[in-house]
Amino acid sequence: MLIDIHSHTWPRSHDSVLNPDDLIVRAKAAGLDAIVFTEHDTVWDYKAIEELRAKHNFLVLAGVEISTDDGHILAFGIDKYVFGMHRSRELAAYVEKVNGALIAAHPYRRQMPWFSRNDDEYRAALEKAARNPAYQYVQGLEEINGRGSDKENEFSQRLCEMMHLPGTGGTDSHAISDIGKCATYFEREIRDERELIEELRAGRFYAVDLRTGKPIAVRDARRERMRE
Repeated sequence: MLIDIHSHTWPRSHDSVLNPDDLIVRAKAAGLDAIVFTEHDTVWDYKAIEELRAKHNFLVLAGVEISTDDGHILAFGIDKYVFGMHRSRELAAYVEKVNGALIAAHPYRRQMPWFSRNDDEYRAALEKAARNPAYQYVQGLEEINGRGSDKENEFSQRLCEMMHLPGTGGTDSHAISDIGKCATYFEREIRDERELIEELRAGRFYAVDLRTGKPIAVRDARRERMRE
């Protein structure tokens, strides 16, 4: 299944101009099998998600993007924001308690060097990013962000390689033009949030750039190394 696991709608995300219905319609048109709403520090009501799912006959799921001291983290499995989640360790403890899952969003932010004089400096930045305290708790990193540049996503991809972590794809949609750029491919069928979490925890996924249709042999090789 192709699922966009990172998107935002208005008014739950103040910086988005996307109506939830418009996002779903465009996601279906882009060939996706499901969409996940991950608002900023705000959790969707399950009943509202069910109503959207029935209205559009399309799988709609909900997560949340938590702003932590160590960067933004996509959290799945929680039904409310709890004070203290801005500290990644406390967020991870709560998510583990409910058997949820975490993905580090756009890991290039505030970690990628815009100017590096040589490969050593660039690798040093990768090594520093790999020491981000939040990353010891996540199931993967967002390898492709639809709003990130090629240079930014390359940093995320190299960080995935360095840390031997699987990568996801999410559009981080805030406007119509963002939808359909990338997604996460899941090896098994997903019918609800619990199955999404199960697949994230199992690592049975990889990022797909829908703009290029680029072969994923490199990611397949990485997954084989992780299984070893």
